[in-house]
Amino acid sequence: MLTLLVIGGTGFFGKSILDGFRRGTLKKWGIERIIVMSRNAESLRLEAPQLIFSGVELYSADITTTTVLPAADVVIHAAASAEASKYLSRPLEEQKNIQAGTSNYCILAKNVHANSKILYVSSGAVYGKQPEGMSHISEDYVPKDLSELPEGKRDYAVAKRDTEEAIKNLGQQGLSVSIARCFAFIGSWLPRNQHFAIGNFVEDGLQGRPITVKAKSSVYRSYMYADDLVEWLLTIAFHASPECPVYNVGSDQAVLMGDVAKIVANEFEVDASIPEITELDVDRYIPSIEKAKRELGLTLHHDLLSAIRSTVQNIHY
Repeated sequence: MLTLLVIGGTGFFGKSILDGFRRGTLKKWGIERIIVMSRNAESLRLEAPQLIFSGVELYSADITTTTVLPAADVVIHAAASAEASKYLSRPLEEQKNIQAGTSNYCILAKNVHANSKILYVSSGAVYGKQPEGMSHISEDYVPKDLSELPEGKRDYAVAKRDTEEAIKNLGQQGLSVSIARCFAFIGSWLPRNQHFAIGNFVEDGLQGRPITVKAKSSVYRSYMYADDLVEWLLTIAFHASPECPVYNVGSDQAVLMGDVAKIVANEFEVDASIPEITELDVDRYIPSIEKAKRELGLTLHHDLLSAIRSTVQNIHY
């Protein structure tokens, strides 16, 4: 019987992991107990009571200040605010929270999780702005700097870049660690009222509203379905080692944002309002996932259409 500790477990990643656990998709890893840790883990009882059942434990603690961590065989550190507005209104505070949470974890992990498999959830933001002409970003790409990122995203990217180094340092001290650089996702637990465009599209469809795209430039995104995300995270976690392997996590199937809107609108039979592309700037955020496919045998089980349909069929109100 293995115990999985999810730090920052009340967000989209944590809920998706718990949902998979509820449906038995984590059995192949031998996980029979999950500890959900966050500042207010008890909030899950109100937000998602169906995810609280035998084998799930809630542990309220602030990873930036706590002096105690639960023991666990596998750890997924996913603690960071997902609200873009916070990085705009108080960027340095959010940056420091991410850095402090990882720094404090690394201090505690040396004793509590010295024999655990540890996965740190990072972000594709560490690559900075995807260069023009680069169709997919691979793990070995090193950006010159992060200055081209818009305000808010830049502070988040700096924090994730710095905390990756802290995790790699844990590996140098002999702990088994790994890093997942995560891109964009879709699933039934994705917030539908924040900065996630596809989540907002789904909410508009649910309410029978037209789906509107505002960007007048070419915006390319790709979306990994939540069940694929959970499989990839657990696989990468179990391949943790002192060498600290790093993998991109996401879909490599690039889609124009206008086409994403059309697909969602078609599923809900609502109108889609898509402006003509008049600006030359191209915004791409697409990972190469060849390394994970080659080294770990991972693959995508859902394309965008099937991911949208599965999300809608399992939506949580």
